[in-house]
Amino acid sequence: MKIGNVEINGYAALAPMAGVADRAFRELCIEYGASYVITEMVSSKGLTMHDRKSDSLMLLGETEKPAAVQIFGCEPEIMAQAAKKAEATGCCAIDINMGCPAPKIAGNGGGSALMKDPELAARITEACVKAVSLPVTVKIRSGWDENSINAVEMSKLLESAGAAAITVHGRTRKQMYAPPVNLDIIRQVKQAVKIPVIGNGDIVDAATAKNMYESTGCDFIMLGRGALGSPWVFTAINEYFRSGKILPEPPIEERMAVMIKHINKLCEYKGDYIGMREARKHAAWYIKGIRGAAALRQEIGALESMEQLEAIAEKVIKSDK
Repeated sequence: MKIGNVEINGYAALAPMAGVADRAFRELCIEYGASYVITEMVSSKGLTMHDRKSDSLMLLGETEKPAAVQIFGCEPEIMAQAAKKAEATGCCAIDINMGCPAPKIAGNGGGSALMKDPELAARITEACVKAVSLPVTVKIRSGWDENSINAVEMSKLLESAGAAAITVHGRTRKQMYAPPVNLDIIRQVKQAVKIPVIGNGDIVDAATAKNMYESTGCDFIMLGRGALGSPWVFTAINEYFRSGKILPEPPIEERMAVMIKHINKLCEYKGDYIGMREARKHAAWYIKGIRGAAALRQEIGALESMEQLEAIAEKVIKSDK
């Protein structure tokens, strides 16, 4: 797939999940075969006000290629300024968030609230396209609610405004992350525009990846929650599309080793205090579905050191034998 002049080889991207898709997790997913990554969403206002945290969210590692920076906001001029700042990071594309359902984002007119104002969404896109030399992509939802499924209309306007690709999450804002995913709306968008369309929503393994491609005709797919605690899902998807083989889940020892590696990266980039507190949610995802996991959740909730995490990993490995 080509986004503007950027060639993306492979089958699946890591979605820009706030509080999750940080540098440590993006690098890990790239190692396991993610062929495109996008940063956590960055506030356009934060960037234009030189907020240190906003700037830090855009920091890309050496292995993060191709990578996009995602920005959010609802004011065309401020979004254009933010896009210029993002361009300076060395990313290959700017992605605009028009899909985040979080009340603090949508309630301030950003994210999925833009699904209610396609004309403003188009003006924001056009302003960003004019401000940078990189391709500008947009991530949207199927609509605001079941009575306003407007992804097709929105996508046509965004294409006219200069968007280089569109990612469609097949749920409304009202649904948040509740089932079902509307694959048909992604198919309709693909048929309505000439630019690449990326399918997103409930892709958790090779079978669901295959279903997204076949049901929608999309050009590429994006995984979010399906990669939590299982970055190797990208390896499984790649292997399936290359050879038709379904890979088994990695053994428990390997899963725990990946968890330790991930949290080490997290602590390296964010320091032990923040790293270990953020490790709690990741560790819970890594042990999900493993025998004895329920009994360890309380321990995980109080994680403060790598020694504690290693002790938990040992318990998980022993309980599986």
